[in-house]
Amino acid sequence: MSILLIPILFFGIIILFMSFFIVKQQTAVAIERFGKFHSIRNSGLQMKIPLVDRIAARMSLKIQQLDVIVETKTLDDVFVKLKVSVQYVVIKDKVYEAFYKLEYPHEQITSYVFDVVRAEVPKMKLDDVFVKKDDIANAVKEELQDAMLDYGYDIIKTLVTDIDPDAQVKAAMNRINASEREKIAAQFEGDAARILIVEKAKAEAESKRLQGQGIADQRREIARGLEESVEVLNKVGINSQEASALIVVTQHYDTLQSIGEETDTNLILLPNSPQAGSDMLNNMVASFTASNQLGEAMKRHKNKKGGEE
Repeated sequence: MSILLIPILFFGIIILFMSFFIVKQQTAVAIERFGKFHSIRNSGLQMKIPLVDRIAARMSLKIQQLDVIVETKTLDDVFVKLKVSVQYVVIKDKVYEAFYKLEYPHEQITSYVFDVVRAEVPKMKLDDVFVKKDDIANAVKEELQDAMLDYGYDIIKTLVTDIDPDAQVKAAMNRINASEREKIAAQFEGDAARILIVEKAKAEAESKRLQGQGIADQRREIARGLEESVEVLNKVGINSQEASALIVVTQHYDTLQSIGEETDTNLILLPNSPQAGSDMLNNMVASFTASNQLGEAMKRHKNKKGGEE
Protein backbone atom coordinates (compact mmCIF):
# COMPACT_ATOMS: atom_id res chain seq x y z
CA MET A 1 0.00 0.00 0.00
CA SER A 2 2.74 2.41 0.92
CA ILE A 3 4.51 1.50 -2.29
CA LEU A 4 1.50 2.67 -4.33
CA LEU A 5 1.27 5.94 -2.41
CA ILE A 6 4.74 7.02 -3.43
CA PRO A 7 4.00 7.31 -7.19
CA ILE A 8 0.65 8.93 -6.46
CA LEU A 9 2.28 11.45 -4.15
CA PHE A 10 5.00 12.13 -6.66
CA PHE A 11 2.44 12.63 -9.42
CA GLY A 12 0.40 14.89 -7.16
CA ILE A 13 3.45 17.09 -6.48
CA ILE A 14 4.14 17.40 -10.21
CA ILE A 15 0.50 18.34 -10.84
CA LEU A 16 0.70 20.92 -8.08
CA PHE A 17 3.80 22.50 -9.60
CA MET A 18 2.16 22.49 -13.01
CA SER A 19 -0.80 24.39 -11.58
CA PHE A 20 1.22 27.51 -10.79
CA PHE A 21 3.13 29.79 -13.17
CA ILE A 22 4.67 33.23 -13.04
CA VAL A 23 3.90 36.11 -15.38
CA LYS A 24 6.70 38.70 -15.66
CA GLN A 25 6.22 42.43 -15.32
CA GLN A 26 4.88 44.20 -18.47
CA THR A 27 3.69 40.85 -19.84
CA ALA A 28 0.26 39.35 -20.41
CA VAL A 29 -0.55 35.66 -20.86
CA ALA A 30 -3.46 34.20 -22.82
CA ILE A 31 -4.90 31.00 -21.24
CA GLU A 32 -6.86 28.48 -23.30
CA ARG A 33 -8.98 25.65 -21.89
CA PHE A 34 -9.36 22.68 -24.18
CA GLY A 35 -8.24 24.86 -27.09
CA LYS A 36 -10.70 27.67 -26.40
CA PHE A 37 -9.78 31.07 -25.05
CA HIS A 38 -10.38 31.22 -21.31
CA SER A 39 -8.71 34.28 -19.77
CA ILE A 40 -5.86 36.81 -19.76
CA ARG A 41 -3.42 36.72 -16.86
CA ASN A 42 -1.24 39.67 -15.89
CA SER A 43 2.05 39.87 -13.99
CA GLY A 44 2.47 37.88 -10.75
CA LEU A 45 1.91 34.32 -9.53
CA GLN A 46 -0.98 32.71 -11.41
CA MET A 47 -2.70 29.33 -11.34
CA LYS A 48 -4.22 27.11 -14.02
CA ILE A 49 -5.66 23.63 -14.19
CA PRO A 50 -2.98 21.20 -15.35
CA LEU A 51 -3.73 19.21 -18.48
CA VAL A 52 -6.86 21.31 -18.98
CA ASP A 53 -5.56 24.85 -19.26
CA ARG A 54 -2.53 25.84 -21.27
CA ILE A 55 -0.59 29.02 -21.94
CA ALA A 56 -1.43 29.97 -25.52
CA ALA A 57 0.77 33.07 -25.77
CA ARG A 58 2.86 35.54 -23.83
CA MET A 59 2.37 39.09 -25.05
CA SER A 60 4.85 41.85 -24.16
CA LEU A 61 3.24 45.10 -23.01
CA LYS A 62 6.44 47.09 -23.59
CA ILE A 63 6.82 49.62 -26.36
CA GLN A 64 8.26 47.91 -29.42
CA GLN A 65 9.76 49.28 -32.60
CA LEU A 66 9.45 48.05 -36.14
CA ASP A 67 11.74 49.47 -38.87
CA VAL A 68 10.31 49.44 -42.37
CA ILE A 69 12.35 50.37 -45.47
CA VAL A 70 10.21 51.62 -48.36
CA GLU A 71 11.50 52.38 -51.86
CA THR A 72 9.36 54.74 -53.92
CA LYS A 73 9.55 57.52 -56.51
CA THR A 74 9.18 61.25 -55.94
CA LEU A 75 7.29 63.78 -58.03
CA ASP A 76 10.48 64.67 -59.95
CA ASP A 77 11.07 60.98 -60.84
CA VAL A 78 13.82 60.27 -58.30
CA PHE A 79 13.86 56.88 -56.62
CA VAL A 80 14.42 57.13 -52.91
CA LYS A 81 14.49 54.76 -49.95
CA LEU A 82 12.83 55.81 -46.71
CA LYS A 83 13.34 54.13 -43.36
CA VAL A 84 10.22 54.46 -41.23
CA SER A 85 10.41 53.47 -37.57
CA VAL A 86 7.05 52.58 -36.00
CA GLN A 87 6.83 52.48 -32.21
CA TYR A 88 3.79 50.55 -31.00
CA VAL A 89 2.48 48.81 -27.90
CA VAL A 90 -0.12 46.15 -27.15
CA ILE A 91 -3.06 47.70 -25.29
CA LYS A 92 -3.37 46.00 -21.91
CA ASP A 93 -7.14 45.71 -22.14
CA LYS A 94 -7.02 44.36 -25.70
CA VAL A 95 -4.58 41.49 -25.44
CA TYR A 96 -7.26 39.17 -26.78
CA GLU A 97 -7.63 41.22 -29.99
CA ALA A 98 -3.87 41.57 -30.37
CA PHE A 99 -3.32 37.82 -30.20
CA TYR A 100 -6.39 36.35 -31.85
CA LYS A 101 -7.24 38.89 -34.53
CA LEU A 102 -3.78 39.31 -36.04
CA GLU A 103 -1.53 36.39 -36.81
CA TYR A 104 1.37 38.44 -38.14
CA PRO A 105 1.13 41.99 -36.70
CA HIS A 106 4.52 43.02 -38.11
CA GLU A 107 3.45 42.22 -41.67
CA GLN A 108 0.19 44.07 -41.13
CA ILE A 109 1.97 47.21 -39.90
CA THR A 110 4.49 46.97 -42.72
CA SER A 111 1.72 46.85 -45.32
CA TYR A 112 0.11 50.01 -43.97
CA VAL A 113 3.46 51.80 -43.91
CA PHE A 114 4.12 50.86 -47.55
CA ASP A 115 0.65 52.00 -48.55
CA VAL A 116 0.88 55.43 -46.88
CA VAL A 117 4.46 56.23 -47.90
CA ARG A 118 3.87 55.27 -51.52
CA ALA A 119 0.78 57.46 -51.52
CA GLU A 120 2.43 60.54 -49.96
CA VAL A 121 5.98 60.66 -51.36
CA PRO A 122 5.01 60.67 -55.08
CA LYS A 123 3.23 63.97 -54.42
CA MET A 124 6.48 65.64 -53.34
CA LYS A 125 9.73 66.62 -54.97
CA LEU A 126 12.93 65.21 -53.53
CA ASP A 127 13.80 68.41 -51.65
CA ASP A 128 10.31 68.51 -50.17
CA VAL A 129 10.70 64.92 -48.93
CA PHE A 130 13.59 66.05 -46.73
CA VAL A 131 11.74 69.14 -45.55
CA LYS A 132 8.37 67.47 -44.95
CA LYS A 133 9.49 64.15 -43.51
CA ASP A 134 7.51 64.90 -40.35
CA ASP A 135 4.37 65.25 -42.45
CA ILE A 136 5.02 61.79 -43.89
CA ALA A 137 5.54 60.36 -40.40
CA ASN A 138 2.31 61.93 -39.15
CA ALA A 139 0.37 60.56 -42.11
CA VAL A 140 1.70 57.07 -41.39
CA LYS A 141 0.79 57.37 -37.72
CA GLU A 142 -2.77 58.53 -38.41
CA GLU A 143 -3.38 55.70 -40.86
CA LEU A 144 -1.90 53.07 -38.56
CA GLN A 145 -3.66 54.43 -35.50
CA ASP A 146 -7.07 54.09 -37.08
CA ALA A 147 -6.34 50.65 -38.54
CA MET A 148 -4.48 48.99 -35.67
CA LEU A 149 -6.62 50.21 -32.78
CA ASP A 150 -9.24 47.57 -33.50
CA TYR A 151 -6.55 44.91 -33.37
CA GLY A 152 -5.36 45.89 -29.89
CA TYR A 153 -2.30 47.91 -30.91
CA ASP A 154 -1.63 51.54 -30.05
CA ILE A 155 0.77 53.47 -32.29
CA ILE A 156 2.97 55.59 -30.03
CA LYS A 157 5.18 57.30 -32.60
CA THR A 158 6.28 57.04 -36.22
CA LEU A 159 9.59 58.48 -37.37
CA VAL A 160 11.20 58.85 -40.79
CA THR A 161 14.75 58.12 -39.65
CA ASP A 162 16.52 57.92 -43.01
CA ILE A 163 16.06 59.24 -46.55
CA ASP A 164 18.43 57.67 -49.04
CA PRO A 165 18.22 58.75 -52.70
CA ASP A 166 20.07 56.98 -55.49
CA ALA A 167 23.86 57.35 -55.36
CA GLN A 168 23.98 59.30 -58.64
CA VAL A 169 21.30 61.66 -57.38
CA LYS A 170 23.23 62.30 -54.17
CA ALA A 171 26.39 62.99 -56.17
CA ALA A 172 24.46 65.45 -58.36
CA MET A 173 23.00 67.16 -55.29
CA ASN A 174 26.48 67.49 -53.81
CA ARG A 175 27.75 69.02 -57.06
CA ILE A 176 24.86 71.50 -57.10
CA ASN A 177 25.56 72.44 -53.50
CA ALA A 178 29.28 72.82 -54.22
CA SER A 179 28.53 74.98 -57.28
CA GLU A 180 26.24 77.23 -55.26
CA ARG A 181 28.88 77.67 -52.60
CA GLU A 182 31.56 78.39 -55.22
CA LYS A 183 29.25 80.97 -56.78
CA ILE A 184 28.76 82.68 -53.43
CA ALA A 185 32.50 82.55 -52.77
CA ALA A 186 33.20 84.10 -56.18
CA GLN A 187 30.72 86.88 -55.44
CA PHE A 188 32.42 87.62 -52.13
CA GLU A 189 35.84 87.56 -53.79
CA GLY A 190 34.59 89.93 -56.51
CA ASP A 191 33.18 92.30 -53.91
CA ALA A 192 36.45 92.20 -52.00
CA ALA A 193 38.46 92.90 -55.18
CA ARG A 194 36.12 95.78 -56.08
CA ILE A 195 36.51 97.27 -52.60
CA LEU A 196 40.31 97.00 -52.88
CA ILE A 197 40.28 98.74 -56.27
CA VAL A 198 38.03 101.53 -55.00
CA GLU A 199 40.09 102.02 -51.85
CA LYS A 200 43.31 101.97 -53.86
CA ALA A 201 41.89 104.60 -56.24
CA LYS A 202 40.82 106.72 -53.28
CA ALA A 203 44.30 106.40 -51.77
CA GLU A 204 45.96 107.35 -55.05
CA ALA A 205 43.64 110.32 -55.45
CA GLU A 206 44.41 111.45 -51.93
CA SER A 207 48.12 110.96 -52.59
CA LYS A 208 47.91 113.03 -55.77
CA ARG A 209 45.99 115.73 -53.95
CA LEU A 210 48.56 115.90 -51.16
CA GLN A 211 51.39 115.80 -53.70
CA GLY A 212 49.85 118.67 -55.65
CA GLN A 213 49.31 120.60 -52.44
CA GLY A 214 52.96 120.01 -51.55
CA ILE A 215 54.15 121.21 -54.93
CA ALA A 216 51.92 124.29 -54.68
CA ASP A 217 53.30 125.04 -51.21
CA GLN A 218 56.84 124.54 -52.51
CA ARG A 219 56.30 126.92 -55.41
CA ARG A 220 54.67 129.42 -53.09
CA GLU A 221 57.68 129.35 -50.79
CA ILE A 222 60.09 129.63 -53.74
CA ALA A 223 58.19 132.65 -55.02
CA ARG A 224 58.20 134.16 -51.55
CA GLY A 225 61.96 133.58 -51.32
CA LEU A 226 62.56 135.12 -54.72
CA GLU A 227 60.48 138.10 -53.73
CA GLU A 228 62.48 138.56 -50.56
CA SER A 229 65.76 138.19 -52.47
CA VAL A 230 64.73 140.87 -54.96
CA GLU A 231 63.78 143.21 -52.11
CA VAL A 232 67.16 142.67 -50.45
CA LEU A 233 69.00 143.32 -53.72
CA ASN A 234 66.93 146.44 -54.35
CA LYS A 235 68.02 147.79 -50.99
CA VAL A 236 71.70 147.62 -52.07
CA GLY A 237 71.08 149.53 -55.32
CA ILE A 238 70.41 146.67 -57.77
CA ASN A 239 67.33 147.01 -59.90
CA SER A 240 64.82 144.25 -60.51
CA GLN A 241 66.22 143.22 -63.91
CA GLU A 242 69.75 142.83 -62.59
CA ALA A 243 68.47 141.00 -59.55
CA SER A 244 66.59 138.52 -61.73
CA ALA A 245 69.70 137.88 -63.79
CA LEU A 246 71.72 137.30 -60.64
CA ILE A 247 69.18 134.84 -59.29
CA VAL A 248 69.21 132.93 -62.58
CA VAL A 249 73.01 132.67 -62.47
CA THR A 250 72.87 131.48 -58.86
CA GLN A 251 70.30 128.79 -59.72
CA HIS A 252 72.48 127.81 -62.69
CA TYR A 253 75.46 127.17 -60.48
CA ASP A 254 73.32 125.36 -57.92
CA THR A 255 72.11 123.08 -60.69
CA LEU A 256 75.68 122.37 -61.87
CA GLN A 257 76.69 121.63 -58.30
CA SER A 258 73.78 119.17 -57.86
CA ILE A 259 74.68 117.42 -61.11
CA GLY A 260 78.31 117.18 -60.09
CA GLU A 261 77.43 115.46 -56.83
CA GLU A 262 75.95 112.50 -58.74
CA THR A 263 78.21 109.89 -60.31
CA ASP A 264 77.79 108.55 -63.85
CA THR A 265 75.84 111.63 -64.90
CA ASN A 266 76.10 113.24 -68.34
CA LEU A 267 74.95 116.78 -69.11
CA ILE A 268 74.40 117.92 -72.70
CA LEU A 269 73.49 121.53 -73.45
CA LEU A 270 72.11 121.90 -77.00
CA PRO A 271 70.95 125.34 -78.10
CA ASN A 272 68.09 125.45 -80.55
CA SER A 273 70.09 127.63 -83.02
CA PRO A 274 73.46 129.41 -83.29
CA GLN A 275 71.72 132.66 -82.59
CA ALA A 276 70.12 131.13 -79.50
CA GLY A 277 73.54 129.92 -78.37
CA SER A 278 75.03 133.33 -78.88
CA ASP A 279 72.16 134.90 -76.95
CA MET A 280 72.63 132.43 -74.13
CA LEU A 281 76.35 133.23 -73.96
CA ASN A 282 75.65 136.95 -73.96
CA ASN A 283 73.11 136.50 -71.19
CA MET A 284 75.60 134.53 -69.11
CA VAL A 285 78.27 137.19 -69.62
CA ALA A 286 75.78 139.85 -68.63
CA SER A 287 74.90 137.80 -65.58
CA PHE A 288 78.55 137.49 -64.60
CA THR A 289 78.98 141.24 -65.06
CA ALA A 290 75.93 141.92 -62.91
CA SER A 291 77.32 139.57 -60.29
CA ASN A 292 80.62 141.44 -60.21
CA GLN A 293 78.84 144.76 -59.98
CA LEU A 294 76.77 143.42 -57.13
CA GLY A 295 79.90 142.36 -55.31
CA GLU A 296 81.53 145.76 -55.76
CA ALA A 297 78.38 147.56 -54.64
CA MET A 298 78.17 145.47 -51.50
CA LYS A 299 81.82 146.20 -50.69
CA ARG A 300 81.28 149.97 -51.12
CA HIS A 301 78.18 149.87 -48.99
CA LYS A 302 80.07 147.99 -46.28
CA ASN A 303 83.05 150.38 -46.35
CA LYS A 304 80.74 153.43 -46.26
CA LYS A 305 78.90 152.02 -43.28
CA GLY A 306 82.23 151.35 -41.50
CA GLY A 307 83.46 154.95 -42.11
CA GLU A 308 80.30 156.40 -40.64
CA GLU A 309 80.88 154.44 -37.47
